[in-house]
Amino acid sequence: MRYEEARDDLINYYKANSRQTKKLEGRIKLHLTPFFAHRRMAEINGALVNAYIAARLQSGAKPGTINRELAWLRQMYSLAIKAGKLMTKPHISLLREDNARQGFFEYDQFQAVLRELPDDLAAVVRAAYYTGWRKDELLTLRWHQVANGQLRLERSKNGEGRVFPYAQIPELKAVIERQRALHEDLVKGGRICSHVFHRNGVPILSMGKAFKAACRRAGVPGRLIHDFRRTAVRNLELAGVPRSVAMKLTGHKTASVYQRYAIASNADLEVGARKLADLHRVTHAVTLGS
Repeated sequence: MRYEEARDDLINYYKANSRQTKKLEGRIKLHLTPFFAHRRMAEINGALVNAYIAARLQSGAKPGTINRELAWLRQMYSLAIKAGKLMTKPHISLLREDNARQGFFEYDQFQAVLRELPDDLAAVVRAAYYTGWRKDELLTLRWHQVANGQLRLERSKNGEGRVFPYAQIPELKAVIERQRALHEDLVKGGRICSHVFHRNGVPILSMGKAFKAACRRAGVPGRLIHDFRRTAVRNLELAGVPRSVAMKLTGHKTASVYQRYAIASNADLEVGARKLADLHRVTHAVTLGS
């Protein structure tokens, strides 16, 4: 079995399971294929993988980026073994990642960015702020997934479904109701768009450049849309939502990943210290009184 066959099997697996393949195919074409092309899968060993890692590091790729590519290579082997095309696979170790982002939005920063965005993109950002859902999950959300005051995903990045009761949050409910009104206007005009978030009836394919420019004008340059995922986790923590429930809302499958997103600002730490001081004062008062 040659690399090309394993690569195509991986891409077909993603398509068969309704997963996005644009990024996968692009990155594989640019990096994995030039290095491993025409090789038999059985001859790809740890030494060759290490040579790939060294070449990617030398080109300036970050450990996290390389790990995504190595994960795809490992998945090629797993699929081949399941299909009976290979018997064994090489040991492929991932690199240590120390590049976890720490960014999140305070409420006033969130509002400042909204003011710099057109209405169609501002609606997506509002939904991201309150739900913590990934950008692609929101941009591909369709109206059959909105019912009974809930947003529903049949399958997310971690392979599981998800439910978010949007009607419980007035600001988020207003966003969905506005999008529904726009949808109904399109239908009256004889146009059909099944996407909840769109631009004049056309699905939004990309918003990265516009968001980056809006952040720069709002005084928070360098922020990512994905930072709203960290923001939502932090807000859930501050609200005292049980972690098991919060993970279901945001779609974090493991507690370790969720905890990495639970970032505390200096202001949060000060609030925590004050609450601790209040507890000590009450405790001391009770002790002295007795």
